[in-house]
Amino acid sequence: MFEARGARLGARPEAPDFATALTFGDVPAEYAAAREGACLFDQTDRGRLRVSGSEAASFLHRILANEVRALADDQVSSNLLLTPKGKVRAMFELTRKGDTFEASTPPGAAAEFAAAIDEFLFTEDVTVADTSDAHAPVELFGPRADAVVAAFAGREFDSVTHTEVSVEVSGMRVRIAPATVAGRAGWRLDAGPTHAVALWDALCAAGATPAGIVVRDILRVENGAALFGVDVDDNVYPQEARLDASFSLDKGCYVGQEVVAKIDTYGGLNKQMFALRIDHDDPLARGTKLFVDDDGEAREVGIITSWAYSFALDTGVALGYVKRRHQALGTRFTLGDAPGTAERVDFPG
Repeated sequence: MFEARGARLGARPEAPDFATALTFGDVPAEYAAAREGACLFDQTDRGRLRVSGSEAASFLHRILANEVRALADDQVSSNLLLTPKGKVRAMFELTRKGDTFEASTPPGAAAEFAAAIDEFLFTEDVTVADTSDAHAPVELFGPRADAVVAAFAGREFDSVTHTEVSVEVSGMRVRIAPATVAGRAGWRLDAGPTHAVALWDALCAAGATPAGIVVRDILRVENGAALFGVDVDDNVYPQEARLDASFSLDKGCYVGQEVVAKIDTYGGLNKQMFALRIDHDDPLARGTKLFVDDDGEAREVGIITSWAYSFALDTGVALGYVKRRHQALGTRFTLGDAPGTAERVDFPG
């Protein structure tokens, strides 16, 4: 991760030692860039798996929750690996390269995802390799993100087809692909770890504003974008976390498909993720419980998984799972181990 220019330039060129940047010094300006211009997020700690072989397409199609075989070359889509009970085991973006597929995973998730895939392999002609060391993406968010990418590359790109394009820019081979960034359409660019700093600087020169984790979390909470390992794990159904774009109801059988289809047909979700406006701006811990009054007794009806200060609401906002009977807009909750209240609101993004 990028922390400061001095730290970045002091890193070894062949393997930069990135450190998490909470902010680049001005959170309101970073947020304003996200809403009015283009902000740039460091995602160089993401992982990547390469799945190859003559049977890779049919194998992945059989186990993954979203379309695989119908993907065109260089097409990118969000996808999931579910448990047999239909809950989320892995979240990732899948790109097709002929008979090879690349899965860009959340930070630290590649090895576990590779082990999960291996559980389903028997005699298929499929090879799984962890190529995280060669994956160092950055992401662009905001209404001027398209313009920044065009200024950087010297040409415009079509985001509608969700297709990755490889271009040569200033001696760098850069892969440019549409991506969902903090819950909205954006771009992911990857020049590998050797050129990650040069790519970052070039995008800043093209008009992007560096932004840290604080702003990225504000945006994704305002937009209702669940984060794997924080808001989503193997206790959550994809519909509960609003991951509808990441699974298919039409592609046929896959691991967990029967459960997902039953939920779609019959309903029955016991909880779902919602935005919660907090009546103060003090941070709330992940796992803070939500309560309602039930005939004078406090009844637990939900849990908070992410918190951020919302510039849109000018107060704290959270993502939380709320039980079915208590999801009406305007429902007010008390907080388990914290002062104040939470109110169910529309996603402010």
